[in-house]
Amino acid sequence: MSGRFLRLACTAAVAAQAVLAPVSAVAAPPAPGPERPVAELLTDLQQRYRQAEQATETYNATEERLERQRAEVDRLDGELARSRLSLHSSRDEAGRLARQQYQSVTGISPYVRLLLARDPQHALDEGHVIGQLARERAETVGRLADDEKRQTELARKARKALDTRLALAASQKKQRDEVQGRLSEVERLLASLTPAQLIALASLERTGTADAQRALTTSGALSATTPPPSQEGDRAVRYAVRQLGKPYQWGAQGPTSYDCSGLTSQAWDHAGTPIPRTSQQQWADLPHVPLNQLRPGDLVVYFPEATHVALYLGDGKVVQAPRPGAKIKVSPIAANPILGAVRPDPRSRPLGRYTPPTIPKTATEGPDESFGTPQPTVPTPT
Repeated sequence: MSGRFLRLACTAAVAAQAVLAPVSAVAAPPAPGPERPVAELLTDLQQRYRQAEQATETYNATEERLERQRAEVDRLDGELARSRLSLHSSRDEAGRLARQQYQSVTGISPYVRLLLARDPQHALDEGHVIGQLARERAETVGRLADDEKRQTELARKARKALDTRLALAASQKKQRDEVQGRLSEVERLLASLTPAQLIALASLERTGTADAQRALTTSGALSATTPPPSQEGDRAVRYAVRQLGKPYQWGAQGPTSYDCSGLTSQAWDHAGTPIPRTSQQQWADLPHVPLNQLRPGDLVVYFPEATHVALYLGDGKVVQAPRPGAKIKVSPIAANPILGAVRPDPRSRPLGRYTPPTIPKTATEGPDESFGTPQPTVPTPT
């Protein structure tokens, strides 16, 4: 087995170890025995990669929720701090007014004081001041009660938000370990295969992709012509094309590596139209569009669980981050089972004139499927 294939086969494990804690218990490698049929091996690998990708999307969704929860905890902590300052100020003000009123009050009725006063106008003015102090004190006491109630409620919300954040962090760790475990299963299976099996698997994948692409284009489900993108779609396409050749890494959103939905979400974020982080959220939240109306920048979503996504380039091609061990590349749209497509900017008008970005010749090299095995290099005899 060549050194190039070993590097490809181990990419996922190396990337995972860079950011993950080790899993304490892992499944044993396949037991030795008769050579398994290639189709059976491919089915096994497809299932394992799909499980890993689904776990990755679940992890990504939890990561996004955790980021929002961190922001909510910070917001509530800041609001609680301001509420405490307001409560402290209200208490000081209430005490000051109480002292002033106490110092101004005598045992003589205001009416008697007015009758006995040498300067009735002065007495009237003094009574007005006392009344004003009483009203201010009442208002301050009311504000004090409101501040105390608000602080109690904010403290309750802050505790609840922190509990939610801790629960999400624990869930994230569990999902992170699951992704690592799934990828480790794939790596062990790859390591157990012979060079002949690897070559046969790669050939079977290429044949499957070519057949699926041919069937899609001849069925008429995909338009023979590509309409121009919107201005935002053009920016998203050009951003994605600039990432060609960068490695897939699960959970990554750039700028040096991406997973499938990390690439699509960042492309549209840089286009000025933020979209959900995960492929499942993109499929659930964005407007759907028929395949025969696809324009560059639209997102093509794959598998029944919506666990993979790519960005449409036009002419039946997509740019995608396929899977661990692969790099961002240009692939046939039918490289994976299509669930449907979505459009992040349905209200944007298409450009009057459109010149697609230049695609390097090397952009189509490497595996297209989001599951399976890296394409091996035929070993050089020694």
